[in-house]
Amino acid sequence: MSRLAFTLERESPGSKARAARFTTLHGPVRTPVFMPVGTQATVKNLDVEDLKAVDAQVLLANTYHLLLRPGPEVFRKFGGIHRFMNWDRPVLTDSGGFQIFSLPDSRVMTEAGAQFRSYVDGQVHFLSPESSIAMQRDIGSDIMMVLDQCIASTASHAETEMAMHLTHRWAERSLAARGDSAQALFGIIQGACHRDLRLRSAEFLRALPFDGLAIGGLAVGETHAQRYEFTGLVTDQLPAHLPRYLMGVGTPLDILEAVHRGVDMFDCIIPTQLAQRGTAYTSHGRIHCRRGIYKFSEEPLDAACSCPTCAKYSRAYLHHLNKADEVLGWQLLSIHNLAFYTRLMAEIRAAILGGEFLAYYERQRLVLGREDEANPSVLRTKPRPKSAPHRGDYEIQTSPQGFSSIRQRSSGEVMHSVSAPADEANRLYIDQSRLALRLRRRTPEDDQPLVVWDVGLGAASNAMAAIHRLEAELSAVGAAALRPLQLISFERDLDPLILAARHASHFPHLRHGAPHDLLNLGRWAHASGLIEWRLLRGDFLDHLEGAPTPDLIYYDPFSAKTDTALWQPGVFARLHQHCRSRPAELYTYAAGTGVRAAMLSAGFFVAEGVGTGPKATTTVACTHPASQPDDPAGPRLLAAEWLARWRRSEAKFPTGLDDAAKAAFEQRIESHPQFAGLQG
Repeated sequence: MSRLAFTLERESPGSKARAARFTTLHGPVRTPVFMPVGTQATVKNLDVEDLKAVDAQVLLANTYHLLLRPGPEVFRKFGGIHRFMNWDRPVLTDSGGFQIFSLPDSRVMTEAGAQFRSYVDGQVHFLSPESSIAMQRDIGSDIMMVLDQCIASTASHAETEMAMHLTHRWAERSLAARGDSAQALFGIIQGACHRDLRLRSAEFLRALPFDGLAIGGLAVGETHAQRYEFTGLVTDQLPAHLPRYLMGVGTPLDILEAVHRGVDMFDCIIPTQLAQRGTAYTSHGRIHCRRGIYKFSEEPLDAACSCPTCAKYSRAYLHHLNKADEVLGWQLLSIHNLAFYTRLMAEIRAAILGGEFLAYYERQRLVLGREDEANPSVLRTKPRPKSAPHRGDYEIQTSPQGFSSIRQRSSGEVMHSVSAPADEANRLYIDQSRLALRLRRRTPEDDQPLVVWDVGLGAASNAMAAIHRLEAELSAVGAAALRPLQLISFERDLDPLILAARHASHFPHLRHGAPHDLLNLGRWAHASGLIEWRLLRGDFLDHLEGAPTPDLIYYDPFSAKTDTALWQPGVFARLHQHCRSRPAELYTYAAGTGVRAAMLSAGFFVAEGVGTGPKATTTVACTHPASQPDDPAGPRLLAAEWLARWRRSEAKFPTGLDDAAKAAFEQRIESHPQFAGLQG
């Protein structure tokens, strides 16, 4: 018997759209329903009163993130998430399956569960169906999700079938682990874009005593047409008396299409992510508040909306906040976008109950597909082509999560394809190298500049992250407490930075005078005199020995595919030779065995760095082992396990070495002081 007392109120004539209601431990829910994403027990930049003001019925939180921080002990102390975050309405918790899927190199999957390394403190965790349910019971969510193995929607049939069967076995274990808890539990249908597997998965899971069924493994690589096709295929196989949840979807148009195909529940980060980019959904289509057309506009964002943002503020003020990169702009647009979503769900529900959904669907799908360009300030004689902004071999690519990156057309390589550029720069380079701590003066005489090499300027995300960090320290402790920073960027192709700087609305880190001076003058200095930023244009190898010896190297060439020469052993040997006179540390996103072996052969001590985005680990190299921090959560020097893996590797040596060179290369690694005392 369902723990949700689900009641189907009406199905739409000519459509599979449904209006229903169910009751959770913390109150009733009317469907169709959109659930704002509060991954870490908070919807970014909003408090619970903001969420109630937009009539959010259910919040989604994530088991994976809450397991890592604050941890189950906190939820047990507070009696669950509702008291912890002061939210008295329903909560649904995702199991963590998608987060495990998104970190393919940082986890080991077995029948028992998934072992992965925490992005918070580097600790190893194990998540099984049983421990996922135990954590969700500690969280006290109204609806729990089973742990599943999510894979790309484009995966092969054989790979998908194996993942599907594992998901089914884990679903049965999750049900057993739920026990007599009053919390509801949903199963998750998998099968990627394979019709037979989706049908088999639906058949298997609908026979189990779940309180609802979710459609997983979509919005992870398939086309819109495929998503709509497989959503409709699955809902045709689901029982009418249980709620249906399409996980991680999506835009207002995606939701409308899924409701048309029989889905009841949705979640997505898009409303708040696009708000951060200055984009709002309105009854007139999407509006990009950064456009100059709104600079003097006294109109509300959407005259048809009664949310607090539209009731109090003009488009001109919202334009100003977003151009100035003020957090309040993100907050106000988030409130509006979530109000738009909840109003859309209410309109859809009313249309279903009134028997008019099909006509509403045909009208609204055109409105929801409109862009800001459909509402220009002046009429154009010709439509503007909708090509991505580009320069030379590069173009701007915007992710479904709302952040923009630079893509090289010829290779297809994308700078920061998974994580927002500023996020990756801070996690991998700035935080891991403890830049803020290094900038603090230890003695009054400690006035020598900290020299940082930025190898691979790209769109300047790493360099600007360093500048922003020093400016934050300057504001916090004052100039007298800080060392100067000498930042040296190496780049042979400035087109990515020129393109990004011309479209700074896509790249928040470039809303600063520094990159424009660097492009025009080749250098920039902070008004305090604490920062000097220089550009060494051309091939990095031509400038290497002539540049000041660095303390830190942020080694971020575009990719091994496009900059192969910069990953060879000879380059790292030159780097080590140039830096050996003083403790220096190199940080890079690359974590391949070949790259690490090349660094070791050059004489560096090499450690495993933090994971970032889908990467399980990154790499830290240093000229002196004592320069590594004595921090359990910090980089860990490669040891016996890595050495054994290198010995077994089929790509043990760089290409092009003869037998004598291979023997010398092998000897340099085997005799490296880093591995002294290890058994052979």
